[in-house]
Amino acid sequence: MLKKFIKNEAGATAIEYGLIAAGIAVAIAVVVFALGSKLNTLFSNINTLLP
Repeated sequence: MLKKFIKNEAGATAIEYGLIAAGIAVAIAVVVFALGSKLNTLFSNINTLLP
């Protein structure tokens, strides 16, 4: 029974998938934050140019 428990890698695989998902979520958040700032600047400039 102990050998089965040691060989079972299902938990490790789930943790790996969780870490990958967290990394992707952080990357998406960084991109959205960066683009959001640039878009805000762009629309502010357009708003200033409008009569």
